[in-house]
Amino acid sequence: MTSIERTAYPQFKRLTSARVLHVFFTPTADEIDWAQELARGSQTLFALILALKCFQKMARFPAREEIPEVVVDHVRRCLGLAGDVEPDHGAASTAKWHRKQIRARQGVIYDKEQARAIAAEAITEAAQAKNNPPDLINVALERLIEASLELPGFTTLDEMAATIRARVNAEIFTRVVDRMGVDGQERMGALLTTVGTDGRSLFNRLKKPAQRPTWAKFDAHVKYLDEIDALGDTWEWLEGIALTKITDFAGEAAAQDADTLSRYNPVKRLALLACLLHMARMRARDDLAEMLCKRVAANLKKARTALEGIRERQRAVSERLIGTYRTVLEHLDPEGPEADRGAERAVAAVNNAGGFDAQLADIEEVSAFHGDNYEVLAYRFFKRDRAVMFDLVAKLELKATSRDESVLTSLEHARAHAGLRRDFIPMPPPVDGSGGPGSGIMFASGNWRRAVTDRGRPGMVARRHFEAMVFTYLAEELRTGDIAVVGSNEYADWSANLLPWAECEPLLEGFCEQVGVPSTAAGFVAHLRSNHLAAAAELDAGYEDNADLVISDDGAPTVKRRRGQQTLKAAEKLAAAIERRMPERSLLSIVARTAHWLGWHHHFGPASGSDPKISDPLFRYSLTVFTGGINLGPYEAAKHLTGVSARELSMIRNRHIDIRKLNAAIGCVVNAFAELDVVKAWGDGTTVAADGTHVETYVDNLLAETSIRYGGVGGIAYHYVSDTYVALFSRFIPCGVWEAVYLIEGLLANDSDIQPTTVHADTQGQSFPVFALATLFGFDLMPRIRNFKDLIFFRADPHLVYPHIDALFGDRGRNVIDWELIERHWCDLMQVAISISEGRLSSATLMRRLRSNSRKNRIYKVFREVGRSVRTVALLRYLADPALRARVTAATNKVETYNGFSQWLGFGNNGVIADNDPEEQEKLIKLNTLLANLVIFHNALDLMDVVRTLVAEGWTITADELGALSPYLRAHIRRFGAYATDEIGDEPAAFNPELKEIDFTAVDLAA
Repeated sequence: MTSIERTAYPQFKRLTSARVLHVFFTPTADEIDWAQELARGSQTLFALILALKCFQKMARFPAREEIPEVVVDHVRRCLGLAGDVEPDHGAASTAKWHRKQIRARQGVIYDKEQARAIAAEAITEAAQAKNNPPDLINVALERLIEASLELPGFTTLDEMAATIRARVNAEIFTRVVDRMGVDGQERMGALLTTVGTDGRSLFNRLKKPAQRPTWAKFDAHVKYLDEIDALGDTWEWLEGIALTKITDFAGEAAAQDADTLSRYNPVKRLALLACLLHMARMRARDDLAEMLCKRVAANLKKARTALEGIRERQRAVSERLIGTYRTVLEHLDPEGPEADRGAERAVAAVNNAGGFDAQLADIEEVSAFHGDNYEVLAYRFFKRDRAVMFDLVAKLELKATSRDESVLTSLEHARAHAGLRRDFIPMPPPVDGSGGPGSGIMFASGNWRRAVTDRGRPGMVARRHFEAMVFTYLAEELRTGDIAVVGSNEYADWSANLLPWAECEPLLEGFCEQVGVPSTAAGFVAHLRSNHLAAAAELDAGYEDNADLVISDDGAPTVKRRRGQQTLKAAEKLAAAIERRMPERSLLSIVARTAHWLGWHHHFGPASGSDPKISDPLFRYSLTVFTGGINLGPYEAAKHLTGVSARELSMIRNRHIDIRKLNAAIGCVVNAFAELDVVKAWGDGTTVAADGTHVETYVDNLLAETSIRYGGVGGIAYHYVSDTYVALFSRFIPCGVWEAVYLIEGLLANDSDIQPTTVHADTQGQSFPVFALATLFGFDLMPRIRNFKDLIFFRADPHLVYPHIDALFGDRGRNVIDWELIERHWCDLMQVAISISEGRLSSATLMRRLRSNSRKNRIYKVFREVGRSVRTVALLRYLADPALRARVTAATNKVETYNGFSQWLGFGNNGVIADNDPEEQEKLIKLNTLLANLVIFHNALDLMDVVRTLVAEGWTITADELGALSPYLRAHIRRFGAYATDEIGDEPAAFNPELKEIDFTAVDLAA
């Protein structure tokens, strides 16, 4: 049976906060009047109102024993009833009639057969692309809510999901195995038994690349690719099966060892192996493409470095040439003292400087590198890689993703002449068969065209320079997605994953409403333009009163640095007192106690999606999170722990925990943290969970919880409260622009109750497409902006002139947003955004292809144009609002503090992650993030307990003083010493999330 905690099935939480009671379980006057007309007596009224509020919250009627007593007590108080009054419908027929009246009031249909039919249809449809039972149950819940149907019992949905999934998967497995044929089945079966010369089976090598994709190991990668390609055409075997399904099946196979997988049903085993092989074949091609791109980038970097070296050496030559030229001019001066012998003396000066030939040679050398034309040097560094690069592209099937195939045509031309030793080869023909001389290389920059051509050899190109140019542009177009690798994953044609526009149109209205943008091209442009004009007008109007901002005549803005706020002396005293009284905790104890309280361990389980069948999962999952979070390997950890073996730890980490499950566990902790009163004092900058880099998200107005409420035709209403703030979520993100990209990707997959609206990133998170992507999904991207002086401010209107800030935008008529381009390609924007929201395309994959200027990709151009407007608005807001600047700086600084805290927890192996597999690296960082979240949550609880004690002793503590504290306390935590596993089983007393001793009403939450 699937754990109910892993699904969205509405249920009461272990803890019901006062805020939740107030928002969801407080009856309105109209509801009470309605109930009084139907109920006779206080007990019946009580039962009817309680059932109504529970149904509004859960879309079902929970059993009486399921309803927490705090909810019952709250409704009793709201009705003004005595403490001994209990809810009682009376006769069973009365209870049934009450439920009928509640359904009618809420516009809900009670039809078991229809509900089962709709749920079965939804699960069957979803099972074609999804594999985890919780995902299937969630799809059924969503469909039932849309149909305004009362939810059936969880067991009913769970059994349906299990049965239908098994049937759909069995059909898929049978279809795949039938397509293999006898030979393919034998090859797949042999994967588990055939052992290579290295003592490992090919099955083990399929799970992870044998070696890292480095240039020196190219031959090994090619051999590996040939070996796995020879096993069978997995594209033919898996045709028509969703990639998400293939990925899940491959993950299940990878989580097993050969012995375990050999016990599977034969048909399922072969199908899982086929999926694993398919992913390995795609990964192998990705590795080769990545090798090429990295090698080209390294060679171009060497060429730029060589150019700088040449320039450094030529400075002395340039100074000598200038000296000689000055002497020649002095001699040739007609008004000079030796004008009659000027020419003779000028010749003598040149001869003294080395002669005409030497001087001309120096001039040619200097003029050859006077610009940024490192391209003429690039061939030197491609020379030794030439043969391998040709071999590499021969192993990959490349195709253009647009009609422009000029680079691929030039590549074939270079390959056709690769065996020649001559210096010059014919110019490649134009792609379309038309065009004048040189049209075959018009895709290249002017510098490259000058490098590969010679005026004395028309119609020819310098072979070595030409080859370097072709590989340079091939790598660039692989990165931008203008060229795809057939059969790969990361370098596949990403546009093929876009949802057809005909399928996007029915989803358009709902998507735009959800993210808060107009649903028409004209409306979208008007929305962006209005924001742009308003931000510029606001900065201009407030410029004279903006004491921090100065704009020079050349348009360079300067912002004066403000002094930071001084910490209150009382807050420092409070922090010291709290630190002295914090109870000593071991890390293992913290992990176990939070597991008992929050149940975050329920999100872990086998790769098959079933619930774990291991004994005492809380014990084993706690140990796994603890050891993984401190960066300790299973075999090293087993030396310090009792009750668990290294094999068990390794098995659980590999088979029961993946990135998605870790994200779900992290979201569980975030939800719990949001219920703590202390969060009110810490405000919108407090970090609950951050990632391993400089990124944080925060919530301006926290979504307390989603309430399922039905209108006349069904639907979900969202209730917002603005008295709680919390930072959110985590994701392993590489540094640079990718911080914001991957953070947005993580936020799109965020299933926690807290839905942030603003994303903070470091200075590098300023790419135009990143700003556009954030806007399309309703996020306000506010990176830390250090280099705003060097950034371009774009105009919304070429005719508008601003009295005070016009210099910011440069010359009039330049740097103007092309609104017509945005409106013309609005459909492309929406198609991409909806495809991402529907899971057809990853935003990270998209941004990989839009990270640099593509001369062919219209989607890049419209993303760039939208991003120009949005970033300009962000810059204008940043300059206009001192509070915003302070908040952005504080947010990024607090994440730096979090980074230090998480690194302090990950002390194993001196903080170095030894695994080279990117997926394992991400998993270890996520385990560290989860551990950090658990410690922060427990710190907050201990801190609140200490505050209660201090108040009882007579301390006067204000919310402002409490807000100056940090949850990153560490002095009371024991990281080292004996790890007592017996304390994992000790269930702690329930925690208290409320801090009634502090008055939070005085906190300015809008500041």
